[in-house]
Amino acid sequence: MGIFLELGFGERATVNAATSSAVDVSVEAKAGLERSVVVRVPNDEIEQQVSRRLASVGKTARLKGFRPGKVPAKVLRQHYGGQVRQEVVSDVIRSSLARALDQEKLNAAGGPSIEVLREGSDSHFAYRATFEVYPEIELQPLSKLSFETPEVEVGEADIDEVIEKLRDQRADLQTVERASQNDDQIVIDFVGSIDGEPFDGGAGEDIAIIIGAGQVIEDFDAALIGLSAGQTKSADVAFPADYPAAGLAGKKAVFEITVKRVEQKVLPPLDDAFAEKFGVADGGVEALRKEVRANMERELQARKQTEIKRHALESLLTANTVDVPKALVEDEMSAIQHSTMQQMGIKDHSKAPPRENFREAARRRIALALIVQELIGTRELKIDQSRVNKRVEELAAGYEDPRQAVQQYRASRELMAKIESGVLEDQVVDLIVSEAKTKPKRVTFEEFMR
Repeated sequence: MGIFLELGFGERATVNAATSSAVDVSVEAKAGLERSVVVRVPNDEIEQQVSRRLASVGKTARLKGFRPGKVPAKVLRQHYGGQVRQEVVSDVIRSSLARALDQEKLNAAGGPSIEVLREGSDSHFAYRATFEVYPEIELQPLSKLSFETPEVEVGEADIDEVIEKLRDQRADLQTVERASQNDDQIVIDFVGSIDGEPFDGGAGEDIAIIIGAGQVIEDFDAALIGLSAGQTKSADVAFPADYPAAGLAGKKAVFEITVKRVEQKVLPPLDDAFAEKFGVADGGVEALRKEVRANMERELQARKQTEIKRHALESLLTANTVDVPKALVEDEMSAIQHSTMQQMGIKDHSKAPPRENFREAARRRIALALIVQELIGTRELKIDQSRVNKRVEELAAGYEDPRQAVQQYRASRELMAKIESGVLEDQVVDLIVSEAKTKPKRVTFEEFMR
């Protein structure tokens, strides 16, 4: 799903006043998007709330020597006054700040920092709230945007290539009495050492490797060409600087390789029997080619939509400069870091990639989300419910019981919110494409899908 869902489009931190009564507010503009407000609340208001809450506590309080509900007010204040006052002050700050922001038409981005001021008089309690506000955005006309759109077709040669890959996947292996070459499978034993010492993971027996398939590092792969069964070879291998195992990255090793056997691929004939292996019972190879073409065109269409979306949103971001609230960037950095940890299977937070690595990505995502949100608002875009229904049906089609799957999707507010977000994202992209200057760029299927 796209950026809108992750950043909560259409859900800015607007504040609804808990009450319409005004509060005493002084607004201080600071650098950039930062704002500071000083709020003053009458002490009488606080004292009244403290008294009411103490009275409520007194109905159930159990203190030695007193029956429940019969504890004197003075005793209640001695035992619970401090705690109750802290709770009341916290509630007063929360409610009065909401009223202050609503009163001053300030749209806070992120939580404020609160400083209780000692300047409060006998009649008022005062505090300062410092926070960032959402930026004012003046969008550039979409007609000023320009970007390329891919123009790609599935050709017969592209289908031939996919068919050959399918044949390769179903190939048999036949032992040969010759030297190994590219695309052969070679079965080997090997023992590696660095500076004459063996290392973890540096030895193996009966290891099958397809030469040229990228299964091993480049130097090792190259050393496997030209070997025959029973032959041994000493190979110098340099581990890349970015090798995943930190203890081996950039190191030079020597591998003693013993060849067990060399096997060549034998491709199956391209006939009706081959087509049947892929579920094509009627029509033979020609029917298989039609099915392959249909699959390729579906993949192509999905990829084209992804690329057009990327170019459209990138052009929108490039055309519009926007100040980004630091608090939102910090939150997004944490979100990206957490997502990255999940993708990498990292559970120990001490081993997580540094948050700072994600600062620029987070800034761009927040900026784009704010711009898109402004575009949705200014153009008054509404979610197209027919597209939502179609998307639900498409997602449900892959299940054994599509009708039941549709019901499950519709019963989940979370799933429906994701679907609606994706649909609205597509509507934004459609709007951009319809008004921007687009230029088709001819590219081959192979280049584009690569």
